[in-house]
Amino acid sequence: MALIVQKFGGTSVKDRNRIFNVARIVANTRNAGNDVVVVVSAQGDTTDDLIAKAAEITSDPSHREMDMLLASGEEISIALLAMALQEIGVSAVSLTGWQAGFVTDRSYSKARIKRLNTERVESELARNRVVVVAGFQGLNRSDDITTLGRGGSDTSAVALAAALHADRCQIFTDVEGVFTADPRKIPKATKLKEITFDEMLELASLGAQVLNNRSVELAKKYGVELEVLSSINPIPGTIVKEETKVEGMLIKGVAKDDNVAVISIKGVPDVPGMSFKVFSLLAQRNINVDIILQSSAGTADTKDLVFTVPLTDAESAVNVLEDHKSRFGGGDIAVDKTCAKVSVVGAGMQSHPGVASTMFEALSNQNINIRMISTSEIKISVIIEKTDADRAVAAIHDAFIQ
Repeated sequence: MALIVQKFGGTSVKDRNRIFNVARIVANTRNAGNDVVVVVSAQGDTTDDLIAKAAEITSDPSHREMDMLLASGEEISIALLAMALQEIGVSAVSLTGWQAGFVTDRSYSKARIKRLNTERVESELARNRVVVVAGFQGLNRSDDITTLGRGGSDTSAVALAAALHADRCQIFTDVEGVFTADPRKIPKATKLKEITFDEMLELASLGAQVLNNRSVELAKKYGVELEVLSSINPIPGTIVKEETKVEGMLIKGVAKDDNVAVISIKGVPDVPGMSFKVFSLLAQRNINVDIILQSSAGTADTKDLVFTVPLTDAESAVNVLEDHKSRFGGGDIAVDKTCAKVSVVGAGMQSHPGVASTMFEALSNQNINIRMISTSEIKISVIIEKTDADRAVAAIHDAFIQ
C-alpha cells in the first residue's frame, strides 16, 4: 500500500461536476489500494471574489483580517469535496489547515510553515478515511489564521507529502503537465515527460504558473517526487525530480512574468554600505528584489541603483525608500510598472554556448528592446516592455524549440 498526496486547484473544483470528477479520481486512487490525502484550493475565482468583497469595505484592510477572510474559500472546498466522496461511498473527513497541524510564522498573507504536526492526519488515515485538507492556510503561535500566499496550496501539499513520507505528490491542474511554454498561448508548446527540480524552480520563480516556487523548493529539500497532471484528461503528466534521463534538450521552457516593476534610485553616494542600507529596508518589509544594476550617475562620487521587485510590492517599496531616503542619501526615486520579465530555462545551456546570442537575436528580429539582463547557470532573463512580452515568448520559443 502506498501513500499518495493529491492536490487539486481551484478550476478542478469550481462547480458540482468538477467536484464529483475530483471525487472519482480520489476514489480510483484509493480503490487501487492506496492511502490518500487530498489538498484543495478555493473554488474557481472565490479568492478574487473575497478580495473584491474586502475592497467594498476598505481600501486598506489589515493583513490579519484578510487572512481570516481568504481562508474561508478553502474551507468551502474541503467540505464540499468530503461530502461528494461520502456520496459515492468513500469514507472521508475534511480538515482545516490548523486541524491538519500547519503551524506558521506571523507573516500574515505570506506566512511560512514552521512545523507540521501530522498526528490528526495519521489518525484519520488509520481509520481508513480519505483526508481532505484545506491548502493555503495555517495557524501562528498567537492562534491567528494565516495564509501562505498565492499558490500556497501547492506548498501545503508538498509539506504534507514530506512530513508523511508519501510515495508521491500529485499536483492536478487544468493543463496536462509542464510545457515548454504556456500551451494556451503558444500552440507549438510541447509537454515535458520530466524536468529537474532546479529547472522547475527557475520556471516557477520566473512566471510559469504550473507550480508554486516554494512548493518546488520544499520538494527538492525533502526529496518529494512530484507529478503534474490534468484533472480533466487522464493521461500521464510531467515528473519533477532531482535528475532526469532526458538529454540533448537545450532549453526546457520559456516563461513570462507580468508581476514586475522596475525601481530606480538616482544619485546614491558611491561609498561602502549604501547598497546594504537600501536593500535592508526592503528585506525588513519582506519585499523580494530580483535583478539589480548599478551604474555611474555621471559624477565620480554617486551611482544609480536600478532593480526589480514584484509589481504587487512596488508601492510599498517606494514608500519605505522615500520615508528613509536620508539613510542612503539618494535622489529621485522612480517606479516603472510597464515592464515584464521573459526568461529561458534549461540545464543544457551550461554546456552549450550561444544561448544568449540566440535569445537576443530572436528579440532583435521582433524589434524588441532589452532593458535589463540577468543570468545564472541554467537561465537567462530579460526585462522588456510588457506590451512586447507575448511576442517575445513566441519568438524565443520558435528559436529554440522546433
